[in-house]
Amino acid sequence: MLKDNGTIISTFRVRADECDRLWVMDTGLADILGDATSYATPSLAIFDLYTDKLIRRHYFPESLLKEDSFFANVIIDAERGDCDNAYAYVPDLGGYQVVVYSFKEDKSWRVKHNFFHFDPLSGDYNIGGVNFQWTDGVFGMAVGKRLRDGSRPVYFHAFSSTKEFMVSNRILQNETYSQSPESYYDYKLMGDRGPNSQSSAEFYDAETGIIFYTQVNKDGVGCWNTAKPLTPDTQGLVDSDSDALVFPNDLKVDTEGNLWVLSDRLPMFIFTSLDPAEYNYRILTGQISDIIKGTPCE
Repeated sequence: MLKDNGTIISTFRVRADECDRLWVMDTGLADILGDATSYATPSLAIFDLYTDKLIRRHYFPESLLKEDSFFANVIIDAERGDCDNAYAYVPDLGGYQVVVYSFKEDKSWRVKHNFFHFDPLSGDYNIGGVNFQWTDGVFGMAVGKRLRDGSRPVYFHAFSSTKEFMVSNRILQNETYSQSPESYYDYKLMGDRGPNSQSSAEFYDAETGIIFYTQVNKDGVGCWNTAKPLTPDTQGLVDSDSDALVFPNDLKVDTEGNLWVLSDRLPMFIFTSLDPAEYNYRILTGQISDIIKGTPCE
């Protein structure tokens, strides 16, 4: 329900937070794969899930945008009981940066780091019989469990990469320090998932401490128990299906211990064509306690 606050042009992802708000990432672009037209700068639209009313619309300042900027994800760092002190982390897969938005200050700023770039050795994809190359940078992000000092780790990875990194949310939330050279060493390499383990989205399950992530080159969904070191041997493949899970594009965990996965055959849509006689879009779900059985994540 936007009323006089404009319209939503092109939503790439949404996220519900612990304060019963829905955050919508609008790229502001139409006909992205054709003659792309920008009708507005990228923005966050925040709705009250109880009333469906728009709480706020924040447009990113032009100064935060690069020529190849593309915002296709949004991650929320919020806690019930302190809802005003919420932050959104918006990865820019084309500009190799992350935009941080403070709800309390209604202000956004960008953070840059070498770890936000793609790995030139991990840009080759073979999905659904389609071979292509992408140079997508930082894409997947997940906010981990609160630590004793009150901070929370923010895990992240570039789409065209097999490595996982981490930085404290306190670094991202400090506008001045996060943009200083000194912050470079606050970013840590967690490890490498192994060959062909490129991933779009990831999601941290607070109940188990497990990060679930898409496995686009494997038509599947992977998992990593954050209590263990990140190595290829500690990565689990909770499911793989060359029909139902062709390009798992997004996933989320609900409050009842279920994992939800969206697959959409995006490479065929972009580079070849979709067969209207087939099921091209699927939403799959499974109980976490069941799907991790027999994996290193258990």
